[in-house]
Amino acid sequence: MTTPRDLFLVTVYDAAARPVEQGDLSLALAGAELVDLFDAGAVTLDGELIVPAPAGATEDRLLGEAAAALRRETPYESVEDWLWRRGRGLGAAYLDALEADGTVAQQRRRWLPLPTGRTEAADSPERARAHERWASGEPVLAALAAAVGIRDEAAKDLASSVSDPIVTVVAAVDDAVTELAAVRQRREIEDAAFDNVWRGL
Repeated sequence: MTTPRDLFLVTVYDAAARPVEQGDLSLALAGAELVDLFDAGAVTLDGELIVPAPAGATEDRLLGEAAAALRRETPYESVEDWLWRRGRGLGAAYLDALEADGTVAQQRRRWLPLPTGRTEAADSPERARAHERWASGEPVLAALAAAVGIRDEAAKDLASSVSDPIVTVVAAVDDAVTELAAVRQRREIEDAAFDNVWRGL
């Protein structure tokens, strides 16, 4: 399993006291991919710029796609730009991948054998490993989950337990999710104002 797959499973199926916004999850998944690519030696960071490395192949299809999507010529892409570009629709891509390998399945009701349109995580080794990582309070997973609102605060010892590039990635995810929340709020205010104009208020 990979960090993005673990993040998807714990935030959507195991730990969510409230629904996770799709956009927030997609940004966090893009950050989780970058963490794994860094750990695999597929990228390094030059400040906040992502520098691809020749080594670091991965067996995971989506991580392979992420590595192939890296900008390999200067000017290199910033972590923030990567999150917005790679994150577009990434939550749906991970759901499809987890359904394809049987880790997630369409929910069925006992009295109705047809799919309900909702999904549930299968009782699988993958889910067990993700849950174990979550229950242990693994710092990167905890910090990424905090960014999407699952935990109230990120792992306090993140900076002391992981490398600087991973701290940079997690901080960028947090900033991007905050920015997206501000965009949503602004849109809601604009929509409400527009509705009030049409109602004559």
